Parts: sequence; structure tokens; C-alpha cells
Amino acid sequence: MDFRTTSTKRRCRGFTLAEYLIACGVGSLLLMVIGSMSYHSGRSFVAMANYVDLENRSRNALDAMTREIRQANCLTSYTANSLVFEDFDGQPLSYTYDPAHHVLSRSKGASTSTLLTECDSLSFSVFQRNPTNDFNAVSTTNATLVKLIQLNWKCSRTIFKSKVNTESVQSAKIVIRKQ
Repeated sequence: MDFRTTSTKRRCRGFTLAEYLIACGVGSLLLMVIGSMSYHSGRSFVAMANYVDLENRSRNALDAMTREIRQANCLTSYTANSLVFEDFDGQPLSYTYDPAHHVLSRSKGASTSTLLTECDSLSFSVFQRNPTNDFNAVSTTNATLVKLIQLNWKCSRTIFKSKVNTESVQSAKIVIRKQ
């Protein structure tokens, strides 16, 4: 019988320090790129969702105001931040903008509801019933002569503590049909 000694020693080789540092650097760069892309795509998705939500809220507020103003009997008083109508049932109907809280609210009788929030600016303009020769409405200060009301507002939200998602100005002209 022949006994041989065989060596089971194999040379095991690991990473050298230089290889380990290069792998860590490449991995860190890859993680930074993925993190940056995730941050920017998340921010874009939030901006699009905010824009759609602001647009829907503005459209719903404008639809409700248009429907009620067209049915009103007349405008009884107005200021730069509020309109007060005599509604079709004889009750007062008012729309008031609070610039300190950025809120547009509707009041009729004892009920008050909020139509718009996050509203940075809002203005009401009133015009009398007879247009000029070039079909432009004439501004008036007499509430009994008001036939046309113009609304302009701008709503915005913040994303990560900066105002980067601003809705464009919404504008509408509404005619009081019973006037």
C-alpha cells in the first residue's frame, strides 16, 4: 500500500484593500444616483398631483359660484373681497375672500361653507349692464346697475417647504341673468 500525503491547501485569495475601496466608491455613487432620481421623480409626481387637485377644486368652486350667481336676483353690495347677492329665494348670498387665511367662503342664511383654500389672491370686479360700442363692459360703483361679475384667483401649494407648484390664474365672467 502506498501512502501519499496530498496537500489540501489551496491558496484562498480575498479582496485587497484597493479593490474593496473601489467597490465601495462605485456602490456609493450608484446609491446616490438612485436616491437622486427617486427624490426628483417623487417631487414631480407630487407636483402633478397637487396641480390636478388645485385645478379640480378651482373648477368645482367656479361651477358652484357660476350656477348661484346666474340665478341670483341682484347684487346688493360688494367690496374688493366680498360680494353679497339677493338670491332667487330672497335670502342674502355672500362670497367672501379672507386674504389672511387664503380662504374663499360662501354664506347663505346660517350656513357657511369653504369653496377654496390655499388661495393666494382673489379679486372681484363688477360691470354695468350696457356695454360700450366695442362690446367691453363698463365698470360701475352702483350695485343696482351690476350685470356682469369678473372673478380672478390664483391658488398654490408648497412642495418640500418651497412654492414651486403654482396654479395659473383662474378667471371667469359671470352674467346675472335676472338683472
